[in-house]
Amino acid sequence: MPKIYLGTAGIPLSAKGKSTIDGVKRVRELGLNAMEVEFVQGVRMSIEKAKELGEIARELNVRLSVHAPYFINLCSTDKEKIEASKNRIIETALRAEAMMADAIAIHIAFYGKGDEKTCYELVKEGIGEVLDKSKELGISNVKFGIETMAKETAIGTLDEVISLAKETDKTRVKPYIDWAHTFARQGGKIDYGEIIDRLENELNLDHINSHFEGLENRKGKYVDVHRSITYNTPPFEPLAKEILKRENLSITLICESPELENDALIMKQTLERMGYKFGD
Repeated sequence: MPKIYLGTAGIPLSAKGKSTIDGVKRVRELGLNAMEVEFVQGVRMSIEKAKELGEIARELNVRLSVHAPYFINLCSTDKEKIEASKNRIIETALRAEAMMADAIAIHIAFYGKGDEKTCYELVKEGIGEVLDKSKELGISNVKFGIETMAKETAIGTLDEVISLAKETDKTRVKPYIDWAHTFARQGGKIDYGEIIDRLENELNLDHINSHFEGLENRKGKYVDVHRSITYNTPPFEPLAKEILKRENLSITLICESPELENDALIMKQTLERMGYKFGD
């Protein structure tokens, strides 16, 4: 039986309090077992608070991951912006390490005016520098997840995120799969099984971190506007089937839809209907 960690991107909407600790407690109350801590607008949590959060999450058996700020671009033409981007990744990773999160999701870069190959090389160089600095700071457990992106202006095709892991350090850099983004980037098509096979065979991943949500369709094109998973774009059930086929798979599914826990619970019910049992 695979091991599935399922939860919300940030504090559930039904949490009584609005702190991240309140969010973790509510996740557990709902019968979910994962939460992604959102630093998307900036890293505003102290190391001490991150440690406290991690201890509570561990007590409650809630697996944590973290989303880095959106303001990251390792392909910027402004060197100061690149340095600021690297610092934001490091600051995120320090908190993630303190809270014992397993990985951080990073929107790594936009192609901008440069060509894709030049941008890719800049990103690879920047990641290398982040890895060196993180090692100096004692960051040893958290993985740096390069997120697959929907927008064609961003680095984040499936091939790119796999190659970046291979060509930097695949023990510390990993793809962070946003299933809906990949679906959009591939023109509204996705083969979940093929993607899982590639991650296992090419990178030997022991755990897959991922996001799931629905996307809006505008004039026949899927765009990066998040919708409920009930939009079925992409469909969740085929992914659930592919996950359950794989006895040794370990995966986190973070619901990034606007419906957060409501959709996460639909995902949970779908998996349970197919025979999966979530433990305590």
